[in-house]
Amino acid sequence: MKIASILENHKIEKRIAITPEIVKKYVDLGFEIFLSQNYGAHLGFADQDYKDLGVKISNNDNEVLNGADIIVQIGLISDEKINSIGAGQNLIGVLNPYNNKKSIENFLKKNVNLFSLELLPRITRAQSMDILSSQANLAGYKAVIEAFSYFEKAIPMMMTAAGTVPAAKVLVVGAGVAGLQAIATAKRMGAIVFATDVRNASKEQVESLGGKFLTVEGSENLETEGGYAKEASEEFKKKQEDLLFETLKKIDIVICTALIPGKKAPIIIKEEMIKNLQKGSVIYDLAAIQGGNTASTLVDEIVDKNGVKILGETNILNKLPISASNLYAKNVFNFISNLYDKENKKIKINLEDEIIEKTLIKK
Repeated sequence: MKIASILENHKIEKRIAITPEIVKKYVDLGFEIFLSQNYGAHLGFADQDYKDLGVKISNNDNEVLNGADIIVQIGLISDEKINSIGAGQNLIGVLNPYNNKKSIENFLKKNVNLFSLELLPRITRAQSMDILSSQANLAGYKAVIEAFSYFEKAIPMMMTAAGTVPAAKVLVVGAGVAGLQAIATAKRMGAIVFATDVRNASKEQVESLGGKFLTVEGSENLETEGGYAKEASEEFKKKQEDLLFETLKKIDIVICTALIPGKKAPIIIKEEMIKNLQKGSVIYDLAAIQGGNTASTLVDEIVDKNGVKILGETNILNKLPISASNLYAKNVFNFISNLYDKENKKIKINLEDEIIEKTLIKK
């Protein structure tokens, strides 16, 4: 069985799907690995590191992809490479079927099996494969670090002979995996942390990390069966707006993490709310790539609104590519282990398995 992976476009994606550490596990299962030349060089993984583990390296991407039983990537392979992939091959990655409909259709016409890992069900058995959780954890951590680097005051309270420096106040919007990690990181660095979320279950998690949960009076539980947030009613949005409008008057840093899978990010921080923030405050918007949680977010730009800096990036994980790659590679390996019939040494697409059924993109 052959597993292949080619270089991503480094302008938008620095992560890789196969690290030297994970190669050993694939080899133990009996797989052969084929990679592009300089596959991990930008992360400090030389071709020789891979070759020493038995990996075959080629400077021709078509040669790498041709005949591979499984192709693993971060994102969808470009349309130019589609001729190198044929019927019965299996492509695994974060394929974003909502935004890549045309390219997905082209692959499906060729009878390529497409598995999109962001569609994994939120069940216990899938936790070791959950790329959204592993990557969001890192994103939440890095968003706080980035925001703090632009904040021109100290974060923890400091008592000196010259006077006391008050602790920075942080508001985390959205208490999913990224939000909870943002809360934990901000608390560890000495900030006073507040958080808000549409899911009632988040209150206990926020408070367990030392944050204060801001509750909308008479709030409804807006959580899907899969554990994601769903869109709020107009009444709820109005109550949330009123709460945030007053809260932001005392906040220094805002970390926005609110996303609805497959949809434009909800605008939570309105223009008039930004005016309530003090000059020098910072907003880091992790939802920027899906439109942003603020009315003024622009991707990969620092927007200055009345002295308030608003930041948002296409891919914050490009700033932590080694850690992100290591976790992603392990998630993918666990997914393939579930897909692989070890006894018969073949890929088994068992649609009675919820993990396989949910991630397989169908015509």
